[in-house]
Amino acid sequence: MRERYSGTWRRLAAAGACVAAMGMAGALAAPSAPAGVEVRRTTDGIPHVLARDWRGLGYGYGYVQAQDALCTLAEAFVTFEGRRSAFFGAEARPAASSTFGRPTNIELDFFFRAHADAAMVDATRARQPAALNDMIAGYADGYNRHLREARAAAGSASGGAVPACLGQPWVREIGAADVYRRMYAAAIAGGYARFIAEIANARPGAAGKAPPASQGGLAALLAPRVGGEPGLGSNVIALGKQASGGDGAVLFGNPHWYWGGPDRFYQAQLTIPGKINVAGVSFLGIPVIMLGFNEHVAWSHTVSDARRFGLFELALTPGRPTSYRYDGRDEAMGERDIAIEVRGADGVLREQRRTLYTSRFGPLIDLGPRNAAFGWSERRALAIRDVNADNFRIFRNFFHWAGARSLDDFIAIQKREAAMPWINTVAIGRDDGRVWFSDIGNVPNVPDTLRADCTTELGQGFAQLDAAVPFLDGSRAACGWRVDPRAVQGGAMAVADMPGLLRDDYVANMNDSYWLSNPARPLEGYPRTMGGERLALSPRGRYGHLLAQSLLAAGSRSGLALSLRVRDATLDPRSYAAEQFKDGLLDGACVVEPGQPSREDLLAGCAVLRGWNNRADADARGVLLWGAFWRRLDGIPEAELYRKPFDAAAPLATPAGVDGTRPGVRQALVMAVQDLRAKGWQAAAPLGGTQFVRAGGDKVGVYGGCSAAGYFTIACSHGKDGSLDGLAEGNSYLQVVRFGADGVRAHTMLAHGEQEGALAGGAGAEPLLRYARKDWLAFPFSERDIAADPQLRRQVLLP
Repeated sequence: MRERYSGTWRRLAAAGACVAAMGMAGALAAPSAPAGVEVRRTTDGIPHVLARDWRGLGYGYGYVQAQDALCTLAEAFVTFEGRRSAFFGAEARPAASSTFGRPTNIELDFFFRAHADAAMVDATRARQPAALNDMIAGYADGYNRHLREARAAAGSASGGAVPACLGQPWVREIGAADVYRRMYAAAIAGGYARFIAEIANARPGAAGKAPPASQGGLAALLAPRVGGEPGLGSNVIALGKQASGGDGAVLFGNPHWYWGGPDRFYQAQLTIPGKINVAGVSFLGIPVIMLGFNEHVAWSHTVSDARRFGLFELALTPGRPTSYRYDGRDEAMGERDIAIEVRGADGVLREQRRTLYTSRFGPLIDLGPRNAAFGWSERRALAIRDVNADNFRIFRNFFHWAGARSLDDFIAIQKREAAMPWINTVAIGRDDGRVWFSDIGNVPNVPDTLRADCTTELGQGFAQLDAAVPFLDGSRAACGWRVDPRAVQGGAMAVADMPGLLRDDYVANMNDSYWLSNPARPLEGYPRTMGGERLALSPRGRYGHLLAQSLLAAGSRSGLALSLRVRDATLDPRSYAAEQFKDGLLDGACVVEPGQPSREDLLAGCAVLRGWNNRADADARGVLLWGAFWRRLDGIPEAELYRKPFDAAAPLATPAGVDGTRPGVRQALVMAVQDLRAKGWQAAAPLGGTQFVRAGGDKVGVYGGCSAAGYFTIACSHGKDGSLDGLAEGNSYLQVVRFGADGVRAHTMLAHGEQEGALAGGAGAEPLLRYARKDWLAFPFSERDIAADPQLRRQVLLP
């Protein structure tokens, strides 16, 4: 290993003379300064950070993320610090969606000031390995290095492109605390972050006084597992030795994630010779790889169906709205007086204060604006507990995975930490024909017996909206989450009680529950909090399993051949829902009777859909209408739409048969045509004319459709013009990984690219164009492949 990198370190040593010219002499004199850092950029601008120590590795990673996404990161750090209102005003909202949605700035500020505070930062730091803390400190230093360089370049006559935000007062240097706060925001994405407005606005006596919510009712709020879109999630399929002819395993990972904002993925390789060599992606602002591969293992994630939070109904003390009964005695709520600065319309900063309330279970939450029955009334209130608010193991788990030496080692790390916050995991290993699925992580320990014994009348009503979220009686000590001595964290489930599956044929997950990770071996007998069993799969989920089974049955002769098949099949933008149900719907709905209302629209819609090939290619005509049609069909009860209901004994074949003669079906098609007309779109328009990215001065059509319309390959924008710079959900980072005799072989794509301005027509469009033409990149992982990359550029950062 030392000889392999020796030339690089000689170059780093020779570059020491440049230190004074770069103004870094003082930094190098500091005892904690990194020893040596080099960044190699390869095709599509992917950075490969090579360092001598952990602080240097973080330094390089912070530097390159700032190079590509300074404005996005700077705004995010202000958000997690709770200072948005001071710069952007109280009632404005973030422009980009993220795992915390788009609450108002004042709601975000009060929430993060209360929860991402100094105590949280200290607790997080104290529970990380020293090496990871070094990476975090180095990340902040590297970010600051680039910020200083950008400012210096902007002030010189020879300066290059200047980030649009560079002169804004909210762009500042950061410290390690900013990174820990960012880590916290990622940790709570499946819990508190979904309810920031409802926590920040909770106050006594608010029930009935809040205006109706503008974004839908409580069911709409609960529908997504993370973020604000039900379709957010991923596809993942791992095929074992039965599919590869005995030649190891192949992993396909495909998160459907944000294309912009603070939670978008960033791709990189991080290397310290002899210690770590890992590639993949992380969220912006996170200094470790979260999804990817090293020389021995590869892994991916999907959003888990398990619930990571629970609600407690508090019986309030009569006449005292901030006190509640607990085991026969009164208990006062905790109160935190939070102060923030708000910039008024006149530009003047003024202090605003608010009291946030908490209970022994967690913060108070007011769901009244969504549904009055669940508001803070004179008699009762609700508290929320997020199992990940005290989960400080998440990123040290990712840190240790980066160094895993085998699939068994990877699994052992996962079981030891039990840290995954709101995601499933699928993994493969080198020289190993097995494939691994698990929903082993951090889940509330609420057995079904506890749920039954401790529900309330209000909880029974809540179960009609979400039957998996634990809703318990907060007036009895016996109704708290169970503490299991086997568990890593108090109130969380023990690893032995969570689902995991090792196979040598395949495992897969498309955001349905763990139940059918492989239909030949259903996982059953787990508590309802894990997500549920014997429930209908989504059309995307059904298609994903059928795809995996077809690849298994094809009988590839090698891992290489299987990898090629996977790459082709997973980018075929078929709508499984259309393949199964379109003809039946049209056979019934397109029988036009004399005097039929909107006859012309119905005939036009029928003609367009009959001529469509059920694929969302960029040049396909009919995709737009199918999406609008299927969204309308979602409002028809399944019992009325399908002739054969879901059968748990035939989960990949039911529900089946549609009754297109239903009046609601015909009406849905007519209204779909009218929906498109209202947007100024023609029903027969090619998809790429309205679903596109701006690459430089050109509009480039992009294939794929919305998950709700039955697609496996996802691109879904709810914007008015359809452009994907405001993408709601879509393929983001894609990887197909196998292990050969010469090590890891990965093909990847980062659909939105590394640079924050690429989607708006700025620099860095090459990855967007690669994705649009379905051109997988052979990832240059080894030093030999990096050196041979035709677009290789080197930058020595230190010394």
